[in-house]
Amino acid sequence: MYQRILVPVDGSQGSLKALDHAAKLQQDNDAELYLLCVFKHHSLFEASLSMVRPNDVQLPDEALKEYASSVAEQAKQLASDAGAEQVRAFVKGGRPSRAIIRFAKDNNVDLIVMGSRGTSGDVDGYFLGSVSQRVASLSHCPVLIV
Repeated sequence: MYQRILVPVDGSQGSLKALDHAAKLQQDNDAELYLLCVFKHHSLFEASLSMVRPNDVQLPDEALKEYASSVAEQAKQLASDAGAEQVRAFVKGGRPSRAIIRFAKDNNVDLIVMGSRGTSGDVDGYFLGSVSQRVASLSHCPVLIV
């Protein structure tokens, strides 16, 4: 029934529950499982910081991308440990809801499985309830909110 399943991951309990559910769906459908971690750009801050200390500091986008990559790789390992095969992890920058919707459309995703709420705090609260709602209302494919 499903060929490509997308799970937005951010390391939160909600995204881990969604990942567990999606791993089971992936096995039942012999589908590809795509894991996507989105980080938000901080370009104005980066631009001003790079003018002051161009080589002395890790820029926020670089740090966030590095963090997002580690979250995506950890999620990939958890999915594999749960028995999922054909698992691929991706990292994108931008607004979470837009990045999720665009990724799903660009990759012909059949189903998005995501947590109802995600992390909050310094990394801009990736998957607040409003993100899940926005994805569910604007996505071209079904969205399962766990």
